[in-house]
Amino acid sequence: MARTVSIGTQDFEKMIQRNCFYVDKTGFIKEWWESEDEVTLITRPRRFGKTLNMSMLNCFFSNKYADRGELFEKLEIWKDGKYREIQGTYPVIFMSFAEIKQNNYNDAVEKIKRIICEMCQQFDFLKNWDGLTETEKKNISNISYDMSDVMAQDLIKNMSNYLSRYYGKKVIILLDEYDTPMQEAYVNGYWEELVAFTRSLFNSTFKTNPYLERAIMTGITRVSKESIFSDLNNLE
Repeated sequence: MARTVSIGTQDFEKMIQRNCFYVDKTGFIKEWWESEDEVTLITRPRRFGKTLNMSMLNCFFSNKYADRGELFEKLEIWKDGKYREIQGTYPVIFMSFAEIKQNNYNDAVEKIKRIICEMCQQFDFLKNWDGLTETEKKNISNISYDMSDVMAQDLIKNMSNYLSRYYGKKVIILLDEYDTPMQEAYVNGYWEELVAFTRSLFNSTFKTNPYLERAIMTGITRVSKESIFSDLNNLE
């Protein structure tokens, strides 16, 4: 069957299954994994293929894609036996902040909480796992759109804890378009408020998270020492 050029497709699985033209970027998997950087920030212009790349990483590492090697068997990464062994073997938390374009602080934080909450719903089965304490099961049951700021800021780290214990492996976290809410905050005049919230969220998720194996964040914004990443001294 002839290949087609798919415009705007950001889902790696769909692109491969539909036999669309795909520029093989799987070499990045090896490059990133062997760099040993715990938290990686990738900043590139819009329409640069960042989201498709993150989808590729999710399909490669997530245990939801265990036994899905056919997605990669015609690509460069599949030539290396070491990487064939680790495909589909990690718990992965994959989120995008692309939709957070609210014009005020309260709505922006509410949207962030909704995205985190919906991510957690994928792992709702954990509340019935005997490996969690009753308090931890209750914490999962209490996750909601109107949870407190503090609960939301710690939730990704807590979910990393539960997942790493359930699967016996530390967690990979993929956060696409981390800076979309920050751009809206700057334009609409609530930058300082959102920076304070986001700094605590990122510190808990990426710096003080002992259950983190690796993480990648993508966006279009270059960062400074005074940015939301000021606490992440290992950021590459």
